[in-house]
Amino acid sequence: MTTPIEDLHATLDSRARPEDVADLVLQLLGDRLDPTEKAVIERAAWLSVRREGFPSSMSTQFARPVGGASQVEAAARLFERPEWIEVDTDDPHELLGVAGEAGAEIGWVVDHRDFKADRLDREARAGLGLDLSKRQYNRRFRALGRLADKADRLSDGHALWRLVLIGRSGFASTVPFERFSADPYAAAFIAYFTARRNMRREFSLSGRENPFDEIAQILLARCEASPSTDWPMIALAYGKPAVLARLDDAQRGELLGRWSAMMRECAERLERLWTPRPFDRTAMIVRRGDDSSTWNTVAQAYNAARAGWLACLQSMAALHLLDAACPGKVMRLMAADLAQWHKQSGAGVDPDTKVWAALPPPWDVLAGRALSTRADVTTACRHVGLDPLATGWLAPTTRHAIAAFRPTPELVHGVTIADPVWAGLLRRAGVFSGKRIKPELAKDATHGLAAGVVTSDLPIRPEGG
Repeated sequence: MTTPIEDLHATLDSRARPEDVADLVLQLLGDRLDPTEKAVIERAAWLSVRREGFPSSMSTQFARPVGGASQVEAAARLFERPEWIEVDTDDPHELLGVAGEAGAEIGWVVDHRDFKADRLDREARAGLGLDLSKRQYNRRFRALGRLADKADRLSDGHALWRLVLIGRSGFASTVPFERFSADPYAAAFIAYFTARRNMRREFSLSGRENPFDEIAQILLARCEASPSTDWPMIALAYGKPAVLARLDDAQRGELLGRWSAMMRECAERLERLWTPRPFDRTAMIVRRGDDSSTWNTVAQAYNAARAGWLACLQSMAALHLLDAACPGKVMRLMAADLAQWHKQSGAGVDPDTKVWAALPPPWDVLAGRALSTRADVTTACRHVGLDPLATGWLAPTTRHAIAAFRPTPELVHGVTIADPVWAGLLRRAGVFSGKRIKPELAKDATHGLAAGVVTSDLPIRPEGG
């Protein structure tokens, strides 16, 4: 049986509902909180699955890449090596290890896996002493190629999954358990604030609610009152000026380096996505065939890294470095119906998108192929009526009003549904997914929609969409 601190740590790379994390916080801190603090946290905790007994229809995990079990099983069967099925098929290095070991038996190497160009002919096979028919050799060659390709895709999938976490909650998921468990107050704050940041986005025009709510405020105040708080650990999840001010120069410099490296990693990946199929930078609306999911994941991670980088520069009184080079933000791709909704509301193109379009791509700036300075960003922002400091283009965004806790909405593709059961049915039917509704569930889905199970406003599909 796990302990509350273990369960809290396990939520750092998940999508645990804040209600469930609040319940764990009360289990962890117990009588250390005063009655007023407990009463505020209790408002969330009483809605937890443990107490209410009625789980959400939404997944509590970020989607992870599928491992290579089937490819390993095929190789183990062909090469008659049953022990290979015991390897960790979620680890791309182990998949390549199996491929390399098997490849040594037939003269196959991972860097020469092209089925048309790299196969051995009869003479070469005979030279290696291979007692295999051409058909059996080809089967093994294909199997190893598929295994190596799967290892490459799995490695890329793990990298994208890590960027999902970075974009959502900074470096919170990288905190080791030993450090996390050594400071219960900091652990409680990090876990709850991370759960708030990892919440799904609602489909709306009003922007996202501040993840720092009244419960996060209570837990952070507890950290501030403790003389032994691990502030560098908190800075991994909540790098605000008041937290960074508690770090020494070496700690701030280390964090600055981590954010800078993450910016560059994301920028290089964004360039690889952009180059073969550039988007319309002036609109950033998804077209058929665009990989918007990957672009938005990497863009969100880049922007989070950039915000953390700026916060560290500010804490070190080094924002003057932006005079030499200031890579801009990256805009996410927007669904056509949401863009139409913005247009009908009179909002038009987001001013941030106009600034992004006016500046050189950040990957060119970071690679030294283009110049973008603080003056350039200031000019672009003022041209569209934006304050470059308040909007995060030249400094960390200012703190918004502390949010009041409200129950986590039940969402289906960003649309709020009144009931988890109805949400589960609509999700299975494919409603709001942009795809055709499954015929066998169409009647039930239509009945629910007519009955008013949708409680949020809906965008209008654009003409011809």
